[in-house]
Amino acid sequence: MGNGGFAAATQNALPGLINLGLSILRAVLVLLIGFQIAKSLRKMMNRSFSKSHMDMSVRNFLASMVYAAVCAVTVFVALEKLGVSTASIVALLGSAGLAIGLAMQDFLANFAGGVILLVLKPFKLGDYIVCGQAEGTVMDIGLFYTTLSTIDSKNVILPNGALANSNMTNVTAQEKRRLEIKVQISYESDIKKAKEILLDLITNHPCVLESEERTVFVSELEESGVLLCARSWTATADYWPTRWKLLEDLKLAYDREGIEIPVKRVDIKIAKNE
Repeated sequence: MGNGGFAAATQNALPGLINLGLSILRAVLVLLIGFQIAKSLRKMMNRSFSKSHMDMSVRNFLASMVYAAVCAVTVFVALEKLGVSTASIVALLGSAGLAIGLAMQDFLANFAGGVILLVLKPFKLGDYIVCGQAEGTVMDIGLFYTTLSTIDSKNVILPNGALANSNMTNVTAQEKRRLEIKVQISYESDIKKAKEILLDLITNHPCVLESEERTVFVSELEESGVLLCARSWTATADYWPTRWKLLEDLKLAYDREGIEIPVKRVDIKIAKNE
């Protein structure tokens, strides 16, 4: 090829090279701008989440997810600027994501449950919760599992997916708890005296809150006796020691004053063979 042919070929290829260069330049600009936007969004989200006192692990995860999503969109836009068809890439990623999601649905459900628990905070570390047959003090809240410590020092591991979608009671959510004492006395016993003894016990107990209402009343007239009920309030941390002490003192006081607590008796008659 002569000089004239080479010059002609170069002249013919020049527009394509210029277009390719411009496409590369546009793609690079899109990447630079997109990545900068992703970094700015991540910083903005971290600042916003820190003000809301969100858990650190959830804060980092959400910010990283937004950063990754913006970067992915930026890469797709840059590929389009280069003339690459992204339809096949999107279809491939969609198929792969569907297969992975089906294979790891329990794993992802636990992860989603962990995010919900850490964001909504239905309980915190140190709370005592009851969920189905499991109950205990919350020792750890992870992204996938929550660990409870039972009263006999056993660790119970609960998957967050099931925990976030089940009925749950947070026993220690409030600073105070209503203390309810029920006791049955016989119909022959003095009801007024029994009520006075019970009211005196809850009134003079140091852990019963003086600022809250204290009341004693007849709850039910049952087949085997009269059911009395006493209601008062105590600090959540003092609930069980206060309840145990009141029950013990109540039994001793009723024994001293002759107030009978009925028990069920079964009479068995043995017939003698003649």
